[in-house]
Amino acid sequence: MVEVFAGRTLVNKEGDLVDPEEALRNKVVGLYFSAGWCPPCRDFTPLLCDFYTELVEETEPPAQLEIVFISSDKSTEDMVEYYHDMHGDWLALPWTDPYKHELKKRYNITAVPKLVIVKENGQVITDKGRKQIRDQGLACFRSWLEVAEIFQNFKG
Repeated sequence: MVEVFAGRTLVNKEGDLVDPEEALRNKVVGLYFSAGWCPPCRDFTPLLCDFYTELVEETEPPAQLEIVFISSDKSTEDMVEYYHDMHGDWLALPWTDPYKHELKKRYNITAVPKLVIVKENGQVITDKGRKQIRDQGLACFRSWLEVAEIFQNFKG
């Protein structure tokens, strides 16, 4: 994942700058393409919050999962309001960073919401994270880990 966000800075909900290399190391990462103006996004985000909270904040040791919000909001203000009001304590790419367009292209994002699950180098585990969370709940995280591990073993 470090590769995907190399040379970039992420932010947390408090507005602090976060080094992605440190924050995303050895984690399965959910790239959450979303926007506050989008009703399906506003419908799914609370579900993602519960999923994240159960895995990362209520599990000992915490699951090796991080979410990075990539906004399709119309302004910084809209993004910040949506991020603070509805999102979990995960990270975000600043709205002003034009890299979001490159990420959308790289991961073929044509509509939101979209949750793309990747390993730390950016290799896609699944682009159906939203559907898998809805259908399988917490169980899908274990399958993501298994796929990430398989990729790791074959990176050769």
